[in-house]
Amino acid sequence: MIECFFDCSSPWTWLGFHNLQPLAAELGVPVRWRPILVGGIFNAVNPSVYESRAHGVPAKQAYLKKDLMDWAQHCGLPIRFPPTVFPVNSVKAMRGCLWAEAQHGPAALVALATAYFEAYWRDDRDLSKDAVLADCARAARLDADALAAGIATPAIKAQLKANTDEAIARGAFGSPTIFVGGDDMYFGNDRLPLVRAAVLRRQGLGAPVGRA
Repeated sequence: MIECFFDCSSPWTWLGFHNLQPLAAELGVPVRWRPILVGGIFNAVNPSVYESRAHGVPAKQAYLKKDLMDWAQHCGLPIRFPPTVFPVNSVKAMRGCLWAEAQHGPAALVALATAYFEAYWRDDRDLSKDAVLADCARAARLDADALAAGIATPAIKAQLKANTDEAIARGAFGSPTIFVGGDDMYFGNDRLPLVRAAVLRRQGLGAPVGRA
């Protein structure tokens, strides 16, 4: 019922990834985690992100950083922004999430993605480096050598591209992008209350639209 297209290179996605898990547990619905490459989405349909980074309105940029820190404090997540390397090439990490799920199931994907988020956003480690990826694999109780070999396979590379292309085709323009029931799209950590309401409506437990 819930899908989440995500890339570990986004701090807002770290918040959404963290907060969606207890929400889904509360609602009694599974989350299908869909690793993507958010840079591929930006290149294809949302290049304004790059312009905003380079020539953003100073007051707005300052507020956005404050907003992120407020959310991080609210959720109890330590987030360093910006990290030393930003943006980061997350392609190997996101392939790693796909490999972990293919080999060991959804729980392994969640464990590895959590390790990636923590390494980059908490510990300020470069997520593009093989040594960092190996440490994350071990933190998630996965075989680092097997993961390194697995992410180099054509099937895993093709799956990451396919997920990214699918997200674009379904209307995504960034990360995290969440779908409820296949076609009801929500973008960002701050839309989770709306995700909750959408799931409840589909479960027949929410108030009809337009009524309290």
